[in-house]
Amino acid sequence: MTDSAVALKSYDLFSPEALADPTPLLHRIRAESPVSVIPQLDSYLLTRHADILAVLKDRTLVPANMAQSLSQFSPEEQEELLPLRTSIELWMGHTNETDHVRFQQLLKRYFTPATVNGLRPRIRELTHELLDAVAEQGRMEVVADLAYPLPANVIAEMLGMPTEHREQLQAWSRDILAVFQIADADRLRQSQRSVLEMQEYVRGLVRQHREEPREDLISVFVAAEREGVVTEDEIVANCVLLLFAGHETTATLIANGLKLLFDNPDQFAKLKADPSLTPNAVEEMLRCDGPASMIVRQSTEPFELGGVELPANKRFYLAMMAGNRDPEVFPDPDRFDIARKPNRHTAFGLGAFYCLGAALARTEADECFRILLERCPDLRLESANVVPSPPLNHRLESLEVTF
Repeated sequence: MTDSAVALKSYDLFSPEALADPTPLLHRIRAESPVSVIPQLDSYLLTRHADILAVLKDRTLVPANMAQSLSQFSPEEQEELLPLRTSIELWMGHTNETDHVRFQQLLKRYFTPATVNGLRPRIRELTHELLDAVAEQGRMEVVADLAYPLPANVIAEMLGMPTEHREQLQAWSRDILAVFQIADADRLRQSQRSVLEMQEYVRGLVRQHREEPREDLISVFVAAEREGVVTEDEIVANCVLLLFAGHETTATLIANGLKLLFDNPDQFAKLKADPSLTPNAVEEMLRCDGPASMIVRQSTEPFELGGVELPANKRFYLAMMAGNRDPEVFPDPDRFDIARKPNRHTAFGLGAFYCLGAALARTEADECFRILLERCPDLRLESANVVPSPPLNHRLESLEVTF
């Protein structure tokens, strides 16, 4: 750390306190030292909403490439994991800004408001199909039976992936999740195997779409390849990313959102009584327990933030869950309020790296909750299994309900 950072307080984000419930700790950090140090990660932590906004808008702070974390391993392990690094370095958001913008402009041809809104009938149909499958049982495990398969089917259809292969997509995605976590070499080896299998599968889809163009996302990529805008390797790597991110984000939003409703029965009753509040409820779910509790940025040059001089070439962990509960911006910030307005959360990022699939995730969650509460108004929680995923994250592995 630099001399200017010596005076900054440091905090242990891996303590039992942080693992059990990081919210009280984050409130304390924001009050004591909104720019602080994470010694275990040799990084900085930002917890104030204004500081997080400033960093998200600052073009000199770029997304931290997940591949860089592989440098912590031995030279032999790094060599073994080179195919994984090569793939990650082609992912949108992990390249330089010029390449990122090139991909965003390409995908915006497909992710238009009209296209996303046009998916609503199919999202409704898929939601009904998934609920039909568990209706006679009067119970379901929400994560496996609804939250994951719904967005997985949507993004698979958008990419032209055959129905019979979609369970395999979820298995691959579970392995790829390790890339976004603090993982050991063994987990990353498994992640690499799944990435390579997924890439080989996607190459076959790309070949089919060259011969028979369709009205889907891979066909958009193939047309751009003919124009010289992208290469086949870029198409394959980014389809892997889209297949993963295109359902992981929404699945987490649906599962965490339903858990928030169970934890706040007054708000659950309000939503059942007035389904028109569903879009507002989804925004509050994103604020209180969104899919990305943390975003990582890398400084390319020294900069000043909150009166502190900060160095170049350092990682900055933006605690979105802290910024989205900043009392300076959100009155009564720990209250889950589905009628909250305004709700200026940063759950999907901001600026050039704003999540391209934000509108799709919102649409899927909106339709899912409307149908679920209409069909299962007596939904009851049986059990929930929440697993810590440090730093500052958690994973809802199962959510058992009856109806």
